[in-house]
Amino acid sequence: MIDEAVASIDLNLIAPELTLLITACVILLFSFARSMQRGASAVGFAGLVVALVLSANQWGHQASGFFGMVTCDNYGAMFKIIFCVASLLALLLAVRYFSQRGLNRPEFYALLLISTLGMMVMANTSDLVVMFLGLEIMSVPLYVMAGYVRRSLESNEAGIKYFLMGAFASGFLLMGIAFVFGASGTTDLRRLVTDFNFIVSNFDLFLSLGGALVLIGFAFKVAAVPFHAWVPDVYQGAPTPVTAFFSVGPKAAGFAVLFRIFTFGFGDLEVLTNLFWILAVLTMTVGNVLALRQDNIKRMLAYSSIAHAGYVLVALAVGTQGAVSAAIFYLVAYMMFNTGAFAVLTMLETRAGSKSNFSELAGLAKANPYLSAVLALFMFALSGFPPTVGFFGKFYLFASAVNNGFIWLAIIGVMNSFLSVYYYLRVVKVSYFDSPEGAWTPVPFSTAIIVVLFVTAIGTLGLGFFPGELLKLSQTSLIAFL
Repeated sequence: MIDEAVASIDLNLIAPELTLLITACVILLFSFARSMQRGASAVGFAGLVVALVLSANQWGHQASGFFGMVTCDNYGAMFKIIFCVASLLALLLAVRYFSQRGLNRPEFYALLLISTLGMMVMANTSDLVVMFLGLEIMSVPLYVMAGYVRRSLESNEAGIKYFLMGAFASGFLLMGIAFVFGASGTTDLRRLVTDFNFIVSNFDLFLSLGGALVLIGFAFKVAAVPFHAWVPDVYQGAPTPVTAFFSVGPKAAGFAVLFRIFTFGFGDLEVLTNLFWILAVLTMTVGNVLALRQDNIKRMLAYSSIAHAGYVLVALAVGTQGAVSAAIFYLVAYMMFNTGAFAVLTMLETRAGSKSNFSELAGLAKANPYLSAVLALFMFALSGFPPTVGFFGKFYLFASAVNNGFIWLAIIGVMNSFLSVYYYLRVVKVSYFDSPEGAWTPVPFSTAIIVVLFVTAIGTLGLGFFPGELLKLSQTSLIAFL
């Protein structure tokens, strides 16, 4: 017999997802109208705000429905709030950027909403098949968004590469789910945990192989080494607001699923500890070393995002709820200062002929002292300097590793953080101390981008001065973690 509460069709459990779906459909259905072409961003913004409020209202409500395929808990609500905020910031960045290029079409905002919907589906379930469904809903719009500038060869290349690599990742993931189902007879993590000892004693090989393939599938999404090769080309070729969204939203969604699967579902597989240990070290080290060689800021931030994925993988290696709460804290912090860095980059790219090279930052401090100061703040946060929230994010992650006996993993993480200081401070050095080759091209400001800079700067500093509240929220999100 199936519990009636589990089998219930309760639309309140998926209210934020339905809001985004309806808003995206409205934008697409009325995209032919001139008013919608001009106001699609406002409609999308309103839909995201409503979804954000509905997600926040789900905090503290523990429920399951749709025959166990939807799980409503604090963990899912926390990540849905992260997705909504990341999407709102990306939407604000896109308005001016695409307007200047004559690309401000309604379908972009519909794609953004549908991708966010897919992320919510991933975070709001404990069923592997539904996670796969959410992954595909998230990924397909991302492929289109990466190649959104149709007349740009770089954008076309980004879209094709992301699509091909994403297709391979989906294949690995689906095969892994098939092996898990073959070993356990279920794709629901809760049932798998209940019968875990029996499954391991009888079908250990199939379960381990399935878990490895599932890990490969999601490792592509979070850009873990050696599944990271697509990141620099896709990040560089995609429009900068899209790159800002790529670096935060899909990465957070991937980790939301990884934590639920491998901390809860496969948490008793001892081989995973060593595997995640190696994966974390390789990812943070390769990302930081390759970032040292870059002359393009977008490529540098791309390799930087790989390194930051390595830091978050430390939590998976540790595998405790304290480590997961530290990782959630870090993902929120990373959303703030990384989106802020891309916001500055978006402003610089609104100038004609900008390619986001380091040399284009020369003279920024003299021409725009406030903008250069904000950029320096984000670089210090990415490096992990106090009193920014980046320092506390790394501190909590590495402290959880030390407290659980992963001392060498923490030492390697700290050494990698020191290594990253070089290329982050290079941005500050060029903007403050280098002279431009010619006349400085003014940077156009817009209200939307100023709002993004204000929110991300306040978040970077404010959460640095008062990290306790966010840490409490991240810890509370793991109550009744399913």
